[in-house]
Amino acid sequence: MDVKGKVVLVTGAARGLGRTYTAGLAAAGALVVAGDLTDCGPAVAAARAAGGQAVAVRLDVTDPASCAAMAAAAVAAFGRIDALVNNAALYGSLRGGRFTAIPEADWDAAMTVNVKGIWNGCKAVVEAMRAAGGGSIVNVSSLAATYGMPFALHYTTSKAAVIGLTRGLARELGRDQIRVNALAPSAVLTEGTTEFFGAKHERALETIRAGQAIPRTLEPGDLLGTVAWLVSDASRFVTGQTIAVDGGTVLL
Repeated sequence: MDVKGKVVLVTGAARGLGRTYTAGLAAAGALVVAGDLTDCGPAVAAARAAGGQAVAVRLDVTDPASCAAMAAAAVAAFGRIDALVNNAALYGSLRGGRFTAIPEADWDAAMTVNVKGIWNGCKAVVEAMRAAGGGSIVNVSSLAATYGMPFALHYTTSKAAVIGLTRGLARELGRDQIRVNALAPSAVLTEGTTEFFGAKHERALETIRAGQAIPRTLEPGDLLGTVAWLVSDASRFVTGQTIAVDGGTVLL
């Protein structure tokens, strides 16, 4: 599961899972380009402190030009693009509730960032991956989609769309030796999870743990091995799959 020398773009890298992917992949020898609307400096500093190489760019995944600029920065810095971890998403800032009460603006924002943002990221890197002879795209979905999380239909629907996008794109890009897979993690112990559940945070995590075969809360580091495997050549014949990292909640 060697990622040494792989040029990897990570979106939503400023905090939470994105920050963990940035530092962890860089520490394992990948050359990481970390993008976010907010400052990725701390994530890059953590990567460099671990002995890795990483650079930060400002990224708005809803803007195709911004995604193209991130891809260009990766090629300028490291000469190629081998992998994209499409992690950026609206989550913590969304408000849950009955589907009839979800504001239209929140619905549209979830679709724009969580679905269109992934589409933009994929479009931005595909030509560089073709030039490199192939690559790996990892789209971050959610247990919300595979389980069917209620009272957050905007988030659940957007993450289900990520799975459909992943499957269709895997078939389109297979002949280019570009693999496209999705991750479906359970609720992860991040700032976003705390913000989303608010005062019900502890109760929500307890309920989620109770439905898992492994009854503990998922931590960001629990996903790093799966991401590294998908980025590496060890998964070179795996595409179009949604890999559940959920402690055994949804058994496929």
